[in-house]
Amino acid sequence: MRITVDPGRCVGAGQCVLTAPDLFDQDDDGLVTVLAGAADAADPGDVRDAAALCPSGAISVAAD
Repeated sequence: MRITVDPGRCVGAGQCVLTAPDLFDQDDDGLVTVLAGAADAADPGDVRDAAALCPSGAISVAAD
């Protein structure tokens, strides 16, 4: 699974962090970041839910 985030589209809603706190975080400006190494161990359901709940579409998920 490949996770791509676009901080330029992020509005800082934080739905990703609430849905998958082991995978996503927010930087000092409140913009989405993917935690290092977390993508390999992430629950695919949580990742898809986080992407679906993102109001700005800043998270993309693709199968490897």
